[in-house]
Amino acid sequence: MVIIGELINSTRKAIKKAIDEQNVDYIQDLAKKQDEAGADYIDVNSGAYVHDEVKYLVWLVKIVQEVVNKPLALDSPNPTALEEAMKVHEGVPMINSISAEKERYEKVIPLLKDTGAQVVALCMSDKGMPENADDRVEVAEKVLSDLDGDGIDLSNVYIDPLINPVSVNGEYGPQALEAIERIAKLNSGAHITCGLSNISFGLPNRHLMNQAFIVLAMGQGMDSAIADPLDTKLMSLVKAAEVILNLDNYAMNYLKAARAGKLV
Repeated sequence: MVIIGELINSTRKAIKKAIDEQNVDYIQDLAKKQDEAGADYIDVNSGAYVHDEVKYLVWLVKIVQEVVNKPLALDSPNPTALEEAMKVHEGVPMINSISAEKERYEKVIPLLKDTGAQVVALCMSDKGMPENADDRVEVAEKVLSDLDGDGIDLSNVYIDPLINPVSVNGEYGPQALEAIERIAKLNSGAHITCGLSNISFGLPNRHLMNQAFIVLAMGQGMDSAIADPLDTKLMSLVKAAEVILNLDNYAMNYLKAARAGKLV
């Protein structure tokens, strides 16, 4: 299970405050904690700054990479911000994100060619947000076909079916799980990810919803999540689910985590 640590996001009040105050220690400490908790990528997002997004995304990349060796997920819909952040990123980053929207696709695809970058591909088209599982699968098939046609290794692609909050509509949970299952059955070689906390928006005790959803989604074929790696129960459930789904040979990763005292 590939975990993309979600916490350095300027839409979060504490991160916005830290960026405003140029509080390097706070952001670096959060990056280190996510790294130590098992995040495979550290997401960095400065989208709250409409006019200064490029400047702050570059700044975040620089200061986070001073303290962690993990690759970063450069989180922006702005191709200029992505391009400038890629210039200062050491090694190969993840781009978050591209979509099937024509203008967005055409602006981001040059950043992927010949770079080996991982990329999150949203199930979003010029028709707007997908309404159901059928829409999500249709868009996933299109964006995968387009990326393959442009020479992108599909094993570097993370399809995001776009999760909606179940507090708005109870059908959103089953629809998301159906979409994940059907996208997994495409056998494209691509990964499946999601913004995990979207499922719980508007509900109390959100961590419980996130924990339940990640286990259910893993059972349907999801192998990545943009999530909070500091949620120790969630990370423990991921380890346990990997064993049950035969994704952890001889439970080696589970046993290693147990010996390190990381299971709760």
